[in-house]
Amino acid sequence: MNTFKTFILMLALTALLMFIGYSLSGQNGMVTALIFAGVMNMASYWFSDKLVLAMYGAKEIKENEMPEIYSIVQRLVMKSGIPMPKLYIINSPAPNAFATGRNPEHAAVAVTKSIVELLNDEELEGVIAHELSHVKNRDILIASIAATVAGAIFMLARMAQFAAMFGGSRDNDNRNGGALGAIVIAIIAPLAAMVIQMAISRSREYEADASGAKLCGKPLALASALKKLVDNVKHSRAEIGSPTTAHMFIVNPLKGKSLLTLFSTHPSLEDRVDRLEKMAQEMSSYKVPKVIY
Repeated sequence: MNTFKTFILMLALTALLMFIGYSLSGQNGMVTALIFAGVMNMASYWFSDKLVLAMYGAKEIKENEMPEIYSIVQRLVMKSGIPMPKLYIINSPAPNAFATGRNPEHAAVAVTKSIVELLNDEELEGVIAHELSHVKNRDILIASIAATVAGAIFMLARMAQFAAMFGGSRDNDNRNGGALGAIVIAIIAPLAAMVIQMAISRSREYEADASGAKLCGKPLALASALKKLVDNVKHSRAEIGSPTTAHMFIVNPLKGKSLLTLFSTHPSLEDRVDRLEKMAQEMSSYKVPKVIY
């Protein structure tokens, strides 16, 4: 269901781009903006993993340094069928984790030192299963494509803003109603693109929760981990992350909350826990039929 929702949202984002591009300057303007945004975001797609790991001072860890983490990851990758990712530790008092990398063959999972200290083994396994699900589901690629289209929309909106300020052609006036139409596009388009992009992010978090819970076989352990992590963000002074990378973490690492759920990168804790608890009930209610001899 979440995969289908993501597909629909991506179609909506693309349709919005096409509509705005045509309204402003026809196909030429739309294609130009899409190509430019694509180049920028493809560069980010190829190198963002190195940049974000360097941003947080992540240090690669070897098996002999943290064998308990390696044991959990090795067990999960064998079940999921993906290659062993590189593992990193971040020396931060804010417990959190994220996955990055352009594909399963070039993936990395990073955990903070404090998350290892805060969670028990089952909860930590649930968190790592969640992050490995992001890798297997290719969510980094999905996020990059969404960012590419959203970036193109923002560029077209800026073009509309300049068109409204300095005046556009008569052909543009016929398409979008003149300066007023350009102003509306300049304001509404970025807002709509942001809402759709955040909805895609939330959809992928739901999917990673579900996939991660199935992978580790312990939905309640992941739910318990999420409760602890969100509670720590609420009551601790320690923070990690920035608005540009907040969507990567398993829980929003910033204390500031969006006024509207529409602008949130993560689903609410209540919704995530509720879904995981329902999964646990479904898994526990399943019984293997008795064999009658």
